[in-house]
Amino acid sequence: MAVPAWAADPPPLAAYGNLPDIETMALSNDGSRIAAVMTIKGERVVVLMSDKLQTIRMMRLQDAKVRSLDWVGNDALVVEMSRTEILGPEYIGSSKFEFWHAIVIPADAAKDPILVFDKDPVMLNAIFGSAGTRKIDGRWLVYFAGVERERGARGYALTSGRPALFAIDPLTGHRNKIADRGSQGQGTGWLLSRDGKVAATFSIDILRGSWQIDAPGGLELASGVATRGGAGLVALGKDGRSIIYRELDESEGRTKWKEVSLDGRSGISQFAYEDEMSRLFTDRLNGELIGYLRMGRRERPHFYDPAKQAVVEQIYKAFPNLNVRMVDWTPDFSRVLVRTDGNADSGTWYLVDMATMHAEAIGYERVAIGPEWVGNISTVAYKAKDGLDLDGILSLPPGREPKNLPVVVLPHGGPHAYDDESFDWWAQAFASRGYAVFQPNFRGSTNRDETFMRAGFGQWGKAMQTDISDGLEELARRGIVDRKRACIMGGSYGGYAALAGVTLQHGLYRCAVSVAGVSDVGDLFSSEKFDKGAAGFVRRSRLEEFGAKSGFDDISPRHFANQADAPILLIHGRDDTVVPFNQSCAMADSLKDAGKRYQFEVLKGEDHWLSRSDTRQQMLEAAVAFVQKYNPPD
Repeated sequence: MAVPAWAADPPPLAAYGNLPDIETMALSNDGSRIAAVMTIKGERVVVLMSDKLQTIRMMRLQDAKVRSLDWVGNDALVVEMSRTEILGPEYIGSSKFEFWHAIVIPADAAKDPILVFDKDPVMLNAIFGSAGTRKIDGRWLVYFAGVERERGARGYALTSGRPALFAIDPLTGHRNKIADRGSQGQGTGWLLSRDGKVAATFSIDILRGSWQIDAPGGLELASGVATRGGAGLVALGKDGRSIIYRELDESEGRTKWKEVSLDGRSGISQFAYEDEMSRLFTDRLNGELIGYLRMGRRERPHFYDPAKQAVVEQIYKAFPNLNVRMVDWTPDFSRVLVRTDGNADSGTWYLVDMATMHAEAIGYERVAIGPEWVGNISTVAYKAKDGLDLDGILSLPPGREPKNLPVVVLPHGGPHAYDDESFDWWAQAFASRGYAVFQPNFRGSTNRDETFMRAGFGQWGKAMQTDISDGLEELARRGIVDRKRACIMGGSYGGYAALAGVTLQHGLYRCAVSVAGVSDVGDLFSSEKFDKGAAGFVRRSRLEEFGAKSGFDDISPRHFANQADAPILLIHGRDDTVVPFNQSCAMADSLKDAGKRYQFEVLKGEDHWLSRSDTRQQMLEAAVAFVQKYNPPD
């Protein structure tokens, strides 16, 4: 879409950097109520509304990071959120940790919200996993894993971090333990049957990786050894009489989803390869499998019920040429919440009424970004130097001819993630300022099969890195970008790739921006071992990911700071619990000692995911200004 003359000035960076006007939504069981996480006049809130968008009640969120919304029937909403907190003296060390909490908000505004496990001396005030909701004897219950304290001479104290499973009455907060915690050194997980009882228990020896799945009564359903932790429960089967679990086949190098009956009478069968599946759908009433979404850009959800599948086909037909996601629905599929984005769409939410075949737009994620300012998004296929087939996402600046453009190369984090043809606020912010933006899905990404993902193991700073620059070369070969006007920017692993692009590689980029990036692989490995208790399978999986410890220095940008051939901007949140803040501090010190050009932007109170609006905006403004300085768009 061309940019009209009256809209020659792009939206302010705040339109991209602020948290979206709508972050997520959820639909009640009968479809008469909607919940949304929104930003209204600069304040983040959870809003409970009628289907006519009339406000029922509202709760301020402050700095809480919302992870999920789920209705419990029609009368209460469960909000899962997290906060970065400093661990107390009852924990080993003094690190920060991301604690999850759950709050129940009754639709009745006269009733107070309930924080799960709050003001309970027996329980640690946090949740450690959710097992869904059930309606038992006409009463709704929600299920959370929680950690119990033990009573001693001086009151209650935390003696174990192992969780047990509890049924919670959402209207009173009353808890009832339905499964005990696992043994010392053991990780535990559960699946619930439709009647709210434990259907299967998964336990794994964290040090050795030996695991087992049991049905009630101690009946063993499956067992094995996962040296890198590649096993666990997935879901109930579609009839509720079986379970699906995951197991890494180390000889094949792929993770398999297997199915076994709960009575143990039928043998174990393969359900799917994990890399074939993007998402499973379960019935909110009983937890049983009702459908799935296969991996792939053009895949549509598949539901076992033909009537439900007919709804899927009608919805996708109504929104051609856009990314479509069915976010939530009533159990009978009479109403569906749908989110779209893509070309000319910065994010739109619809309530689809299947009885009337009417789709009503009920909210826009970024009102300030009109369709004319969503740069064209497409997929570019290319080959790596070793012949591996790759692709990446190209976002073009609105209103500019796609020829000899300045470019920002934007590798994703993870590294086991991928980019697709969706609206990306980082990419679109730079596109609005006149840059082509390229997001390569290098080997190690998850947009293909597990073999492709595992091809990235041991390739930090090596083939994963050259896959990125090979994409840049392809765009230059096509004449879309000017090879000599490129910068590289990324977050997390993408931040590592940005640093590596101007230290381990040379002559490619005019500048680099690293947001919460890894600079020293050895230090990251050591810190992760400490934070996770030196668990054996964590250590083994990281060595597979990074390669041999003897090569850590060779792939760490910090150790090549004196070879940096372009200015570097470091951006990092002080409350990062994934990539420690000192990773950027150490890189800054090395660059300073080497006399290299760099800037360091500290995001106070920010975590790894840029969860706060003000610091997101700080990051974006600093990054755009830095790139414009060293790689002007004109």
